[in-house]
Amino acid sequence: MKFKRVTVKKNERGLLLRNGDFERVLQPGTHWLFDGLDTLRVELFALEQAVFTHALADYLMAKEPEVVAAEFVRVELAEHQVGLRSENGTLVELLAPGTRRLYWKGLVDVQVDVVDIADSAELAPALAARLVQSPMRLRGMTGLNYVLQVQVSEHAAGILWIDGKVERLLGPGSYAFWKFNRNVAVELVDLRLQTVEVAGQEILTRDKVALRLNLSATWRYTDVLKAHKELAKPADHLYRELQFGLRAAVGTRSLDELLENKTVIDEVVTAQVKAKLADYGLQLDGVGVKDIVLPGEMKTILARVVEAGKSAEANVIRRREETAATRSLLNTAKVMEDNPVALRLKELETLERVAERIDKISVFGGLDQVLNGLVKLR
Repeated sequence: MKFKRVTVKKNERGLLLRNGDFERVLQPGTHWLFDGLDTLRVELFALEQAVFTHALADYLMAKEPEVVAAEFVRVELAEHQVGLRSENGTLVELLAPGTRRLYWKGLVDVQVDVVDIADSAELAPALAARLVQSPMRLRGMTGLNYVLQVQVSEHAAGILWIDGKVERLLGPGSYAFWKFNRNVAVELVDLRLQTVEVAGQEILTRDKVALRLNLSATWRYTDVLKAHKELAKPADHLYRELQFGLRAAVGTRSLDELLENKTVIDEVVTAQVKAKLADYGLQLDGVGVKDIVLPGEMKTILARVVEAGKSAEANVIRRREETAATRSLLNTAKVMEDNPVALRLKELETLERVAERIDKISVFGGLDQVLNGLVKLR
C-alpha cells in the first residue's frame, strides 16, 4: 500500500476510477491517492477536445446527474431534433437526431441550439447562409453531409422531391434542406429555349423510296411541375413525338411531293407534335429539316432525269429561236418582193459584208457592173 501523486493541469480534467468504476472528477491541482486494497486509476482529458467520448458517458448521464450538470454540457436530441453545436461562438458541427453526448465545460464555450425538423425539411434562410459560408472558414464544419444545399440560377428552376413526391418548384436563389428522416432531392431544370436533334431517321416514302432525314427542333417548358408529374423524362418524350411526326409526314407522301415542297415536313411535324405536347407543359417553338439524304442509286436516277429535262428545255428554246429567225427572213423577203429599192439596198449591204472579208475587188463595166456585171474577187 502506498500513496500515488496525480497532477491535473489547468487545461485538463481527471476521471478517477476505482476498480474500473467511476469515483469522481478531479479538478486542476495535485492529488494524492491512497492505493490500498482497491485499484485506483486516473484518466486525463484535455479540455481543448471538448467532446467527452468515453464508455462511462451513458452511465454519467443516467446515474450521475449532479456531476454532469457541474462538469459537462449535456446534449440529448429527440428523433425530430437537430443540434447546432458552436464553440466560442463559431458553428462547428451539426448533430443528428437521437444524438446523446457530453462536452467538457471550462476551456471551450460549448453551446448547442436545438432545431425541430418535424414540420419542415427546409432550413431557415439565416441558417442556410451560415452553412454556405462554413467551407470558406479556416475551420470547417462537421456534419454538412446531412444537409442538401442547392443553388438555382437565374434562368432555371428546381423541382423539390421529398420521399419520391414533388413538393414544390424552387425559383432562383440558394436553398438548404435537412436530409434527416426523409429522402430529399432537387432536380434543376433549364427554362431557356432548348434544342433537340433527331438525326439519322431512315423512313420510306409512299412510293417506297428510303430517305435518311435529320431534323432539329427548339422547345421550352411552359409548366415545369406538370411536365415532370406527367412524364418521367420530358425531353425523351419530346424526342419520340418528333420521330412519330416525322414518319407521319414522310411516309404519307411521295418523293416528288417532298422534293417539290420541302417545308411540308416542317409544317406537318409542327402541327402534330404541338397538339400532343400541350397537355404536358411543353411548348414546341420551331421545327426544321436539316438534311434529306437520298440513296446512291436514286441520286443517279434523279441526276439523269434532271439532265434530260434540261436538255429538253434547251431544245425547245433552240427551236423557238430558229422559228423566230425563219419568220423574220420570210417577212424580209415579202418586203423586198414588193419594193425594188429595198432589194437593191439589201444587195449593197450584202456586197459590203463580202468586201470586208477580201483583199482586192476588180470591177469591169462601171459601177453598174458591181451587181449586174462581172465582179472578180481575189
